[in-house]
Amino acid sequence: METRVDCAIFDLGGVVLRWNPDGIISNFSSDEGVRSIVKRDVFQHPDWLDMDRGVLPELTAVQRFHERTGLSVAQVSALMQAVKDYLQPIPETVELLEELAARGIRLYCLSNMPATTAGYLRARHSFWRVFRGVVISGEINLMKPDPAIFGHIAERFSLIPERTAFIDDLLPNIESARRLGFKAVLFKDAAQCRASLNSLLYAADPPVGGVHS
Repeated sequence: METRVDCAIFDLGGVVLRWNPDGIISNFSSDEGVRSIVKRDVFQHPDWLDMDRGVLPELTAVQRFHERTGLSVAQVSALMQAVKDYLQPIPETVELLEELAARGIRLYCLSNMPATTAGYLRARHSFWRVFRGVVISGEINLMKPDPAIFGHIAERFSLIPERTAFIDDLLPNIESARRLGFKAVLFKDAAQCRASLNSLLYAADPPVGGVHS
């Protein structure tokens, strides 16, 4: 008999929060040349990952992006603010989180994100209250898909991987979690995620959001 899942770990960007770098870049500038530079030298540069990992402070990154792109410090700072403001909750996923919490499923968050961004979002959105624990990469200097970050959240909150669903929109993170025994669900949208979780969580119980299934 398959182990019943009673915990779920959710990623943030692209799952709970909207995330589309191309959309952010398009809103930032109408100049195709500038867009290309920003995509290559900001969003796709290793410095971006170092911010997520918590080894590069945002102010230092802003200076580096300024020097690399030729944009002014003010412009780069505005871009960093635009990123934070773009990360708005996805209503359908927040509804799913609330349904799961109401069913007694223990919810946790595991996100690759700079500590400054997480702090900004914590102060502005209420969905955080559903999580019993939160792990942010920039606060612990570990990042998905590194197996160590999955080990960290499991040990910190006494989670049993075989009884824990992990939801993320990136396949490398899903594959890493699966290798460690987590019941990983590749996120497409809230409806698909709900259906996948129902098959894991409620073999005998009424499904989450039955009217949506």
